[in-house]
Amino acid sequence: MFCHHDDITKENFNPGILLQRLGKGASISAVHWNFEDGAVLSLHQHPQEQFGYIIKGGFEVTIGNETQVLKAGDAYFVPANTPHQFTPIGETEAIDVFTPVREP
Repeated sequence: MFCHHDDITKENFNPGILLQRLGKGASISAVHWNFEDGAVLSLHQHPQEQFGYIIKGGFEVTIGNETQVLKAGDAYFVPANTPHQFTPIGETEAIDVFTPVREP
């Protein structure tokens, strides 16, 4: 029920991208991301809906056919099965929440 950021293992998700799996409930899961500048999370899709909040830095985000630049304090919603991509602008930190649970 509680997550202590310092106790959660950091995983090398892709080159320049660290992932911390914050936990999951019955129908949601949450992760914390750290991106180095230029470390792109390439176009992908999954059956879960996704909500994200940018804590630090920013992203050029493509969701479906739309691309926007987002900065710290901005958020994004990704519908299920919709292709999306994240390109960090500087060092970027974000939180994502998925429903239903997204397993590794």
